[in-house]
Amino acid sequence: MTAKIAFQGEPGAYSHQACREARPELKPMPCPTFEDVIDAVQTGVADEAMLPVENSTYGRVADIHRLLPDSGLHIVGEAFVRVHINLLGVKGAKVEDVTEAWSHLVLLPQCSRFLRQHGIRGHVSPDNARAARDVAERGDRHAAALASELAAEIYGLDVLARHVEDHDTNTTRFLMMSRQADMTRRSDRMMTSFVFRVRNIPAALYKAMGGFATNGVNMTKLESYMVDGVFTATQFYADIEGHPEDRSVRLAMEELGYFTTELRVLGTYPADPVRD
Repeated sequence: MTAKIAFQGEPGAYSHQACREARPELKPMPCPTFEDVIDAVQTGVADEAMLPVENSTYGRVADIHRLLPDSGLHIVGEAFVRVHINLLGVKGAKVEDVTEAWSHLVLLPQCSRFLRQHGIRGHVSPDNARAARDVAERGDRHAAALASELAAEIYGLDVLARHVEDHDTNTTRFLMMSRQADMTRRSDRMMTSFVFRVRNIPAALYKAMGGFATNGVNMTKLESYMVDGVFTATQFYADIEGHPEDRSVRLAMEELGYFTTELRVLGTYPADPVRD
């Protein structure tokens, strides 16, 4: 049986593109929500999950950090995917024909300059690939979608304008997750991700971070977010360079443990070369 990788969205979504680029040997499996993606892997319907965690233009993907720690899944890889946004229309349409364009809420602002220049009114769709499918079914040359070239291929649309995003560095980072952790050193450059809560003492976060500085461990990401619906319960998510077996990482994590009430490693995995 062909191994599957679950993603949120419809066929042609950028998460689908990420599956094709990072895990071409796995069969992409679309799911309506992030919770459905996680559930598919938890129950064995899918072998891996492809989850977006952050975008260089609009920042952190909502809800993901809340879902990761309690998912029971382990991070086994990362992928940085260049997000090219394209104007897709029905066969034979031209840019000057388009008066309205549909896409996901976070994609529309990323193309605001292009939309203003061409007098196109933006409309929100639940998913950019769904927008492409709806435009194809509507068959109106005045309607278009802002989506991937993969969506154009799947739904039989023409690419009326390529790479219409305002920023030419627009990139999304994805995490691949599995039921089984893989702690083997599969690359010369490894990443480790973890979540923690600091003890309720003065300067706890400052002291907790001290071990990474003194041991020369590079922390590439540190984010805080509320948990349990209260302002006083704060959890931190962090990415560091290195493997838990590295002496410097081991010492830094030991020191972190002194100042935390909870510390959980989410995964150790090879760094995507695109990081450089």
